[in-house]
Amino acid sequence: PGSSAAAPLPEEDCMKLNPSFLGIALSSLLAIDLWASKRLGVCAGEGSAWGSARPLMKVIEISGHGVPWLLGTFYGLCQSDSSAAREVLLNLLFALLLDLVLVAVVKGLVKRPRPTHNKMDMFVTISVDKYSFPSGHATRAALVCRFILRHLVLAVPLRVLVVLWALIVSISRVMLGRHNMTDVLFGLLLGYALYSVVEHCWLSPLSAPALFALW
Repeated sequence: PGSSAAAPLPEEDCMKLNPSFLGIALSSLLAIDLWASKRLGVCAGEGSAWGSARPLMKVIEISGHGVPWLLGTFYGLCQSDSSAAREVLLNLLFALLLDLVLVAVVKGLVKRPRPTHNKMDMFVTISVDKYSFPSGHATRAALVCRFILRHLVLAVPLRVLVVLWALIVSISRVMLGRHNMTDVLFGLLLGYALYSVVEHCWLSPLSAPALFALW
């Protein structure tokens, strides 16, 4: 009766500790991401540490852009005289369009701004391209890489080059200052998973006869 024992905290007060800890952890990770991404943006401007390599990085940027891939795939589809090749190219076109839509939706929902050290001199942009998360180039690189390795018969050196291209395109996004590291990492994971969706929804003369009748 004379001693006052400390009453235990109500359960709801104890539960509040977890969100606080999670918030601190996420804020710390975000700060590390921003700091490391800025340090790795060595080609972000002509005056940067590797500014002389910026033109080469921009060529790599174009190699992973959606417009060349869409135009090239559509041209190949129109010129192909093989039904098997047309099927592969039509599904690649489907994959590229699905990638563009999904990345645009996620960017519009997350609305993470581009890194402050980015120069807005990107090749062919649309309104959602002012946002950074996820990296569309990284998503496309992972998607195209898996698609090519699965559906084209290539010698081992060429397969290695395809994987290296996907990695270099992704790394160049941070080096150019276009994206933070988490944008690129999530983009790679998204593109890798997106290929599985394309494979599951594979278009064929049996599943989409009207579509194949156009070609």
